[in-house]
Amino acid sequence: MPPEPQEINDVAALRVLAHPMRQKIEQCLRKGPANSTTLARELGESTGLTSYHLRQMAKHGFIEEAPELAKGRERWWRAVPGDRRFPPYSRQTPQMREALTQMHRLNLAELLDSARKFEAARDTLGPWADAAIFSRATLRLDPAQLREFFEEYIALIHRYSPTQEEAAPEARAVLVRLLGFPEIGEEDGTA
Repeated sequence: MPPEPQEINDVAALRVLAHPMRQKIEQCLRKGPANSTTLARELGESTGLTSYHLRQMAKHGFIEEAPELAKGRERWWRAVPGDRRFPPYSRQTPQMREALTQMHRLNLAELLDSARKFEAARDTLGPWADAAIFSRATLRLDPAQLREFFEEYIALIHRYSPTQEEAAPEARAVLVRLLGFPEIGEEDGTA
């Protein structure tokens, strides 16, 4: 069952999501649970720093402890799946807009980096070399239709999102991103 959409309108929570180190930690935890030592080693940071960021992310519910993996005082963490949404631009405060702009910039940089890594490794990927999909489209929609399109897209993502345990043995993480925005033209006085 897909998670309920959750609108995040707390500026502090948005800043947690817009922090570069915390985005890297979240990327690591999407692969599976980890402790601060493992994350520190993978990210080239100190354990104290990763522990701090983990606590901040947990405070806002983006990650949670995995107590079943703990040994002694060692704390393990896992990502909390969610359907995180953000207020529409018209309801955002300047602080929200600043945090969301930073988050979008980091996400775009991550996407470009991932695409470059894929292209560089393509010759070694066997059948996965053919797995890249790409589509460009221009739709003529009003805002309500665009929202409906987005909701159907999210439903499709959930339909194809088995848990790690349910996934086929040959399955691997596939990065899927959707970006849509109105084209700016002469009618906007900027072309």
